[in-house]
Amino acid sequence: MIAVLLCAGYGTRLYPLTRDFPKPLLPVADRPVLDHLMAPLAGLAGLDAIHLVTNARFFDNFKRWRDAWRQRLGSRGPDLVLHNDGSTENANRLGACGDLKLVFDRAGHWEGSLVAAGDNIFCFELKPLWEAFRRGGHHRIVALPETNPERLRQTGVPVFGPGGRVKALAEKPETPPSRWCAPALYFLKPSAKPLLAEFVATAENSDAPGYFIDYLCRQTHVEAFRLKARRLDIGDAAAYRRADALLRATPDAIGRGARGQC
Repeated sequence: MIAVLLCAGYGTRLYPLTRDFPKPLLPVADRPVLDHLMAPLAGLAGLDAIHLVTNARFFDNFKRWRDAWRQRLGSRGPDLVLHNDGSTENANRLGACGDLKLVFDRAGHWEGSLVAAGDNIFCFELKPLWEAFRRGGHHRIVALPETNPERLRQTGVPVFGPGGRVKALAEKPETPPSRWCAPALYFLKPSAKPLLAEFVATAENSDAPGYFIDYLCRQTHVEAFRLKARRLDIGDAAAYRRADALLRATPDAIGRGARGQC
């Protein structure tokens, strides 16, 4: 079992903060954004390796971060594997789907994967979702309630069918088809790997990972974890400041979001 952290973007909406420094390593409540995800990941049962993909510009930043985490984990945790996708600027980036394919190709055989964007802080526990995914037979996404139409237009919005199945995922829709958002947190079975290769080879837009999830939903069975929780998306400077202020005010909020503290 593996996890994949997508950290190869250039964070242009946060310039100048991210002109020479990666967004996932910006400090939120005195800890890098990514640390808020790494701590729960490191404790997941059956997780053999965490693969992080970044670009050539920020590779050294993530190498220092990786080395520090390896020291912390010692022999107790999963291996941390760093991938350089070779891009040097926003104009020649591979896009999230291209980066995910790169990792899937290099990681060899795996029995299941957790895929997450490196610029989100999830205010709920990952462990019960991971365990349910390991026991189940389907791909899973996470769906969180969202009533603000403007926010829905800036994210992936799932379309639900009978029995909890996800029929489609509308990426940044002008007219949102539901009042749920699907952050970049996915649980994928091995059958996703060839479908991702098909998608990347034929898709006109493979930047946001939600485009692949929409393709996956249309090709096979995908279900959702519907949680009454929230996430903090470090999308722009205002969101970054809000996340920092919130976690400074409620430092134990991570993992308690289902009860509304985050």
